[in-house]
Amino acid sequence: MTAPKIPFYIPQTTPPPGSAVKVDSSTPTLFRPLTIRDVTFQNRVFMAPLCMFSAASSGPAVGSLTPYHVMHLGHPALKGTSLVFIEATGVTPNGRISPNDSGLWDDAQIEGVRAVADAIHAVGGKLGIQLAHAGRKASVLSPYLGKPGGMDVATEEDFGWPNNVHGASAIPWSSKGYAVPKEMTKQDIKDTVQAFADAAKRAVAAGVDVIEIHGAHGYLLSSFNSPLSNQRTDDYGGSFENRIRFPIEVIQAVRAAIPEGMPLFYRVTSTEWMEDTEEAKQLGSWDVPQSIEFAKLMAPLGVDLIDVSSGGNHEKQQLKIHSDYQVSIARKVRKALKEIGSPLLVGAVGMITEAEQAKDIVEGSTSKLENGMTEEEEAQKAKDLLEGSEISADAILIGRQLMREPEWVLRVAFRLGVDVQWPVQFGRGRFLQGSKI
Repeated sequence: MTAPKIPFYIPQTTPPPGSAVKVDSSTPTLFRPLTIRDVTFQNRVFMAPLCMFSAASSGPAVGSLTPYHVMHLGHPALKGTSLVFIEATGVTPNGRISPNDSGLWDDAQIEGVRAVADAIHAVGGKLGIQLAHAGRKASVLSPYLGKPGGMDVATEEDFGWPNNVHGASAIPWSSKGYAVPKEMTKQDIKDTVQAFADAAKRAVAAGVDVIEIHGAHGYLLSSFNSPLSNQRTDDYGGSFENRIRFPIEVIQAVRAAIPEGMPLFYRVTSTEWMEDTEEAKQLGSWDVPQSIEFAKLMAPLGVDLIDVSSGGNHEKQQLKIHSDYQVSIARKVRKALKEIGSPLLVGAVGMITEAEQAKDIVEGSTSKLENGMTEEEEAQKAKDLLEGSEISADAILIGRQLMREPEWVLRVAFRLGVDVQWPVQFGRGRFLQGSKI
């Protein structure tokens, strides 16, 4: 049987690749289906947006996805990743990071997204798109065109727009390699809110299943959150309520522009890792407690999942990367949301590479009772497991590991002893339990 509603023949894999063949009490949560609004994902592994810098920088196809993106995004879906995200996609021409970024500010760009959607749906996966505006980090050269180890401003000769970079305030991200942004007017803000909504409508028309708003890493929405990059004195600066006003307006506009049954995600910089710096002591910074308060507002606005990332808003960030550096924050956010009964789901991202690690993130650690623990400690551990407070997230987002291993989902299933569906065309290469890989 061919896959439904696809404009070409392909054998249908039922259930989709990456689905547990049999779901019972022994099935890890990682391989249990997750339904968000009208969309069901066959497992809890999502592919995070990854910038490819592979779209045309000029001409009639500027910003459009190409067959390269079909290959790049299609392979993880074929190998069982339940949701695959198109990279940060500019909602305006000057909202791209580089001239080679993808965009969705024009109807002409719909067809490229539709081609990717058809490929993903053909193999049973779901497609998401991250709508973005780079703000003060825009108009830089692609990494493979700039200087090693740094970023370079993309000039007009490079098809950049260094004189049309927008930000919350006229504060560059860095004095080296970045343009000085123009402080956005209220009309600029209004126009950008509409641009997010219009891009969301185009994504729906292209067949996308999930929308994510990019509110992280120092890009436009994230830069409004922080007093280090937002020093406005109007309704969009100063207090916490004012600094989140623009992101909230974008959330409301996008939610109103998409079907009720379509999931809406929001990626947040949970902390900019500046708390102990002199800059933050003088001006304040964006941190985990503020992210938690922001997250508590999201479900009533129509957001379904908060994608918990961090950093990227200041060149002096004190970021120490380790295997739990963002997952532990996701756990704090999720616990705070559960305490108020919020239905908002939480996604964890960053340094997730191993099977047991992924399993523990969505169901709590399996190694609970350690030598030397008192009876009280054992009782508390059991209580935490029962109440789910040791669960870090409801889903995980994998980026670089899927670049290294597009078949990561299948390998994780094998290592956890879960029998999962493979694409029918790859049956002869299937991992067999009891073998070594």
